[in-house]
Amino acid sequence: MISLPNPTKSLYTDLSSDNDMTATATRQEFSQFCAERDARNTIHLNIVKYGMMLCDALTQDAPDGYGFYLDSSGRKYHKVFMTIDGSRKSIHAFIDKNTGDVYKPASIKAPAKHVRYNLLIINEREQILEKCDWAGGYLYMR
Repeated sequence: MISLPNPTKSLYTDLSSDNDMTATATRQEFSQFCAERDARNTIHLNIVKYGMMLCDALTQDAPDGYGFYLDSSGRKYHKVFMTIDGSRKSIHAFIDKNTGDVYKPASIKAPAKHVRYNLLIINEREQILEKCDWAGGYLYMR
């Protein structure tokens, strides 16, 4: 025989207890969640900003007709593309959307295994912006 739930009892009161959370604890957890979300958003925005700075530095170093832009359509990586006379020609680098790690490309779809630089670390960011060249020599491991 199948037993049906008692319509006079609320399912919520059956599953909850008075000892779960207080209103103060809930507010504190929500505040912490908001602060963490804001920090993550700031990191993501900084990665995009530094990626665009890298594209600008590469474009300044490139010969006439060459340009670089940041494509953020990927799920895990931003792609830095090289263009010649406005048409996309090749992938120059991958930038991890969550960590800011910069990778040399292994193919159009995937980066190489080892991290070359991290855009969120000030020393490495200054080094990459100083050493970057349009041909990608700075992405080789030494």
